[in-house]
Amino acid sequence: MPSASRISVAMASRGRALRLFKLLHRTRQEVFKNDARALEAARQKINEEFKNNQSETSEEKINELLKIASDVEVILRTSVIQAVHTDSDKILLIPRKDLLQDNFPYLDKPTKKHES
Repeated sequence: MPSASRISVAMASRGRALRLFKLLHRTRQEVFKNDARALEAARQKINEEFKNNQSETSEEKINELLKIASDVEVILRTSVIQAVHTDSDKILLIPRKDLLQDNFPYLDKPTKKHES
């Protein structure tokens, strides 16, 4: 019979997985808004990955999978940009708020720190 602590760890992992599942779907809806093909492909992939791993019992493997899911959500939210063909040789990029980040200029030479 499984111990109470093992059961509570499993329930906590299940709760984290459910929250990540929902978060990935919300992110998918925002990232691929108005793109039925991408929305459906992302929906199928998210569902497939969670379904394929739903019977995993190793706490270490579950934590690894949850970390991957979390990383995927961050990448989707911060790195994927929609592009729409407006003409045969033109593409319109549609940035989201999460993509618009401060742009820091690159410095070829690091500045020297003055010693006092």
